[in-house]
Amino acid sequence: MCGIVGFSGHHQAAPILLEGLSKLEYRGYDSAGLAVRDKDRMAEVVKSNGRLKVLAEMTDNGNALKGTTGIGHTRWATHGAPSKINAHPHVSGNCTNSGSGTVESEVVGVHNGIIENYQELKEKLIKKSYQFYSQTDTEVAVKLVDYYYKKYGIGPIDAIAKAMVRIRGSYALELMFQEYPDEIWVARKESPMIIGIANGESFIASDVPAILKHTRDVYYIDNLEFACVKPGEVHFYNLNGDEVKKETVRITWDAEAAEKGGFEHFMMKEIHEQPKAVKETLASVLKNGKIDLSSVGLSEEEIKKFSGITIVACGSAWHVGMVAQYVFEDLAGIPVRVELASEYRYRKPIFYENELVIVISQSGETADSLAALRLANENNVETLAIVNVVGSSIAREAKKVFYTLAGPEISVATTKAYSAQLICCYALATEFARIRQKIDAKYYKYLIEELESIPEKIDIIIKDKERIQWFASKQTNARDVFYIGRGIDYAIGLEGSLKLKEISYIHCEAYAAGELKHGTISLIEEGTLVIGILTQRSLYEKTLSNMLEVKSRGAYLASVTTYGNYNIEDTTNFNVYIPNIDEHFSASLAVIPLQLMGYYISLGKGLDVDKPRNLAKSVTVE
Repeated sequence: MCGIVGFSGHHQAAPILLEGLSKLEYRGYDSAGLAVRDKDRMAEVVKSNGRLKVLAEMTDNGNALKGTTGIGHTRWATHGAPSKINAHPHVSGNCTNSGSGTVESEVVGVHNGIIENYQELKEKLIKKSYQFYSQTDTEVAVKLVDYYYKKYGIGPIDAIAKAMVRIRGSYALELMFQEYPDEIWVARKESPMIIGIANGESFIASDVPAILKHTRDVYYIDNLEFACVKPGEVHFYNLNGDEVKKETVRITWDAEAAEKGGFEHFMMKEIHEQPKAVKETLASVLKNGKIDLSSVGLSEEEIKKFSGITIVACGSAWHVGMVAQYVFEDLAGIPVRVELASEYRYRKPIFYENELVIVISQSGETADSLAALRLANENNVETLAIVNVVGSSIAREAKKVFYTLAGPEISVATTKAYSAQLICCYALATEFARIRQKIDAKYYKYLIEELESIPEKIDIIIKDKERIQWFASKQTNARDVFYIGRGIDYAIGLEGSLKLKEISYIHCEAYAAGELKHGTISLIEEGTLVIGILTQRSLYEKTLSNMLEVKSRGAYLASVTTYGNYNIEDTTNFNVYIPNIDEHFSASLAVIPLQLMGYYISLGKGLDVDKPRNLAKSVTVE
């Protein structure tokens, strides 16, 4: 949530900052701003409400702002309504009503995160004669740094360190000091931030895509560290002011992967990239026809000892966990519980001997998931992260890591990251089953072959997307949509429902089909769209029976089922058929039509598919 960029080098900063912010639009925002300066110039601040293109037009795509050092921000409103005055950057002095213009302030800054004790700090600063023009917690942080900077007069290091000690909450803070014209100072607690170096210039961002065009060598700032960024160099410090040595991490993502590549939207591009994401993620652990988890850090001895698994995640990653629960328990015979990360640590979970906690997160920075991981680590249980971003907080703090090789995912609605996470769970469950002697060699070989067939089968479904597009075009005026299924099919429905609601704004829910008679069926009206997922043979007839129940009450029926189940056409109005596959892995195929359905309905309604309202790609605050 929110996006931060920074640049210090030899080129004009503002165009580079705007380009970087455009790569972070998927994070969600309601306003944007820049602050740029040269050695002989005071900082010039420009802010706008609304989309980034407004800021670009105000600054002639950045060309109107002179200077080779600058910071930029896209704001997701937390403290204070979306407005130009509340937009970042903020300054340590007073400012005009617009918050823009040339400012003679000692400190200018931007911030991601939430400062929990901002009101307490604000009251203290008011007593020290500071005046406030915005309702943001960020202005408080900037003025707190200014206060310590002026009080002690010994430079940015001590001022930032003292402010960090006083601030409670989460932050990625980016600051410019008037007396240090070519430097940007950054500080971090919980909220992500990276620094890249290339050709004597330095780049700062809250996520990799913003700087991928310029450099692949990045530094990750650890919690409660800060840094001084100059052209082509960076120095890191701990809270004691001691310098900390760091090594760069090489980002292997292709820069073109963060571009649309001829597609109208990132979401459609990423739907098409799912076969590649699944294939490459599986290939990272599949060696000579066998699953090798040595790169993950799991040994056979450990796998034999685990007495149970807890999967902790949010959103679509939690839906992956729901699928994984069925697969692990059925294949490997190991008990699994799936927890919402946002609830996990607040109900005081009971940890037990030889427990494995798996945390799933695309970004590796999800605040609730990171907190859950830390709780598990504090209780000395084994932790494994399934993440997409190398060097992310969750990847660094988990004891073991299974990387998804999905590349950058830009659309807010996840598709390829979800599919890559699924294949990780399938691989883990299959290997657990083998090592724990729940399956024989013949079945193991069969499962491996089924896993390897998934990319091609996903591609087959995508090639039939025009038929789904035709159906979706008839549903743009739907008011309520319900997804029903049993077992894995219910878990698939959860993800299908989320895809539709988050990008089409249609109310929809997923229900375990057997629960319909326990209240939910009262919601069915004439013409209500009900989508049944039927990929599990043993549950097929039961779910079909539930579909007949809602049909008799006026529901309009659609289904996602496997090839061969053509008798369903006597019951339903529209059907999507997916290739046959081992039923444990059906979610990888059945979710594709549901992704396409959500995309085309959103497109038909004329909505912003990649950047739905009120949502952010990475939720880095509670």
